[in-house]
Amino acid sequence: MKALILPFKGKHPQIHPSAFIAPGAVLIGDVEIGENASVWYGCVLRADMNKIVVGDGSNVQDGTIIHVDAPEIGGLPTIIGRNALVGHKCMLHGATVQDGGFVGMCATMLDGSVVESGGFLAAGGFLGPKKIVPTGQMWGGLPARKMRDLREGEDKMALMGAAHYVQEARDHQQALDFTDLSPGPGDMRSKPCD
Repeated sequence: MKALILPFKGKHPQIHPSAFIAPGAVLIGDVEIGENASVWYGCVLRADMNKIVVGDGSNVQDGTIIHVDAPEIGGLPTIIGRNALVGHKCMLHGATVQDGGFVGMCATMLDGSVVESGGFLAAGGFLGPKKIVPTGQMWGGLPARKMRDLREGEDKMALMGAAHYVQEARDHQQALDFTDLSPGPGDMRSKPCD
């Protein structure tokens, strides 16, 4: 199994050579993946109507879905800045995660919503259209609202997580380099290590 990288209406995903795109991920259309960024197993980034950007060093973790609407109907691109963290099974639609922003597992961000640099959207949080998680704050709940100010160092969690995922991506790529993913009996078979 490989990642599905699909051009759409003349727009081709642009992936930096150092980026990690896990098997089973789907990237469609006007997608841009930056240096040392990672898109993990089971993610779907469908940029068929607008742009999706994953900035340098950022990660989009397993099972996340990112989509956009067309500008003609007011749709916005989804922009993930540098060294940002988007947790497992999130949903982002026309949203922005600024440099060093943190989006916890199973969180949702709708059109025009923003997690600012050093902002933190807690796991399961539902950030409605045009809502903003300011720098230094943790928001969560349904709908998301301010829970508290971040404690010293918590605003750096995305940066630490991003650095961890850069190395994790390298480790996964190395493991995949030694695995035969071609179909056959048992499907995946490890190659002998030299």
